[in-house]
Amino acid sequence: MTDLGRRIAHHRERLGLSIEQLADRAEMSAGYLKYLEEQPGSPTSDTLSQLAGALETTVDELLGGGAEKPPGRGPAMAHPSVETLDTDQCLRLIAPGGIGRVAFTSPNGPTVLPVNYKLYEGAVVFRTAHGGPMDQDLRSGLEGVDIKIGFEVDSIDEARHEGWSVMIQGPAHHVSEEELPKVIECGVTPWVGGRRELYIRIVPHQITGRRVHGL
Repeated sequence: MTDLGRRIAHHRERLGLSIEQLADRAEMSAGYLKYLEEQPGSPTSDTLSQLAGALETTVDELLGGGAEKPPGRGPAMAHPSVETLDTDQCLRLIAPGGIGRVAFTSPNGPTVLPVNYKLYEGAVVFRTAHGGPMDQDLRSGLEGVDIKIGFEVDSIDEARHEGWSVMIQGPAHHVSEEELPKVIECGVTPWVGGRRELYIRIVPHQITGRRVHGL
């Protein structure tokens, strides 16, 4: 699969569309779309524009032009509306897992670091390295006392000028050897790789979120 194919598949799956459904939206052949997802191709600019519209994204995004730029660069809608999310809505949004941001206080000051996470039995679980910043700085030094931290997850749909964010606050618990066989079942895998064998679990004490509607 090429980079273009991966991006087409990503946006199609983001919208919950089958190849056939996308083909109907884009007024294209399902066979051709399947070929674009799986094989190198050179679609015309008109085809890319048509496909981007059906996928509710931009040609630049399909071609990877924004891959190294922060999201949300475009202007906001003239009259966006903000919806406050309840706890159940927040949990449904973050349930698939993915990338979140851990916010805590380090010796150098406020710190925010991205991590891969999974939800497991109502808690956020992520992995880090023994002896690393999130090992040392997330320890209180007192037996049985965990440090309270923040954890944030968000999603931005630039094509529709909307998105959502969820904030979790709770204690960061270093998973012990006795707890590890059960927690490891969550299957969280850090993109950064390396020996990240320390599992940290955040039990939510407070969950808040909001959604910004554009169109």
